[in-house]
Amino acid sequence: MKGLANFVMRGRLQALVVIMAGAGSLLFCWISAAALALVILRKGVGSGAWLFMWALLPAGTLLYAYGDSGPMTLLVGTMVLALVLRSTVSLSLAVLAGVGVGVLTGLALMAFSAEYLNQMVAFFSEFLGALEEQLSKEGQPIVLPRPEAGQIAGMLGAVTATISVLCLLLARYWQAALYNPGGFGDEFKALQYSTAVSSTLAVAAIALWGLGEQYRSWAMICLLPLTFAGLALIHARVEALGQSKGWLTWFYIIWLLFDPVKFVLVLFVIADSWINFRQRWHKAPGKELNKHDEHDQKDDRDI
Repeated sequence: MKGLANFVMRGRLQALVVIMAGAGSLLFCWISAAALALVILRKGVGSGAWLFMWALLPAGTLLYAYGDSGPMTLLVGTMVLALVLRSTVSLSLAVLAGVGVGVLTGLALMAFSAEYLNQMVAFFSEFLGALEEQLSKEGQPIVLPRPEAGQIAGMLGAVTATISVLCLLLARYWQAALYNPGGFGDEFKALQYSTAVSSTLAVAAIALWGLGEQYRSWAMICLLPLTFAGLALIHARVEALGQSKGWLTWFYIIWLLFDPVKFVLVLFVIADSWINFRQRWHKAPGKELNKHDEHDQKDDRDI
């Protein structure tokens, strides 16, 4: 993957080839989004905007032909996050901006892609109907809840925001690997939110969750920054204890398979905003680490 990043940074033509090749693909649009973010972080808004305009051709063709806005929204979302990171030099603010990306994506789908959402509703209804029939053969009838259009819009918004943040992190990793080896790891492990931010996100998520099933996918958008801050906290803890990367692998497996672990991780992040676990682990204090990372990131940028 570092070789791909190096190829993208060789020149405008190479970056254009990579970004356009993936922009019209459902499977590889994330590569285009990450490459676009890398160009924005390293070479600035002008170069990124030029590549983005060309990437709209394959992504727009896919949207027009099949009604799938996934590559388009991913490119836009990742570009917005990259612009935030470049202008603020703050990874925490860039990840926090993912909430806006998710909410706006969901609202845009509800406003402009009603037909696509109805197709998704029909698809889920058919799939769940077949699953109900299969499960009912083994016992009493089973009825599974059907998602509504608004719920699917929130789900797609959450997915777009999550992948956009992942693409941004990949771009930042590429940038550090090429120009500041090891800088991304320290920067990511320092990802942390203040008490006000973490509490506001948690309250918003609880409020949306309490409104009913239709709004629970929207609640997950609010938890996105806290989730990434939690993963950063785990990485910092592993480093503090000198544990192997195998421990992280097992953690990610458990985190993916068991939903309660996800919510416990969010609770630890909220507690971290009050207690600051990193200081208690006697590694680098949070504020000093953040300043160090900002300095590294400024060194990375070619403004």
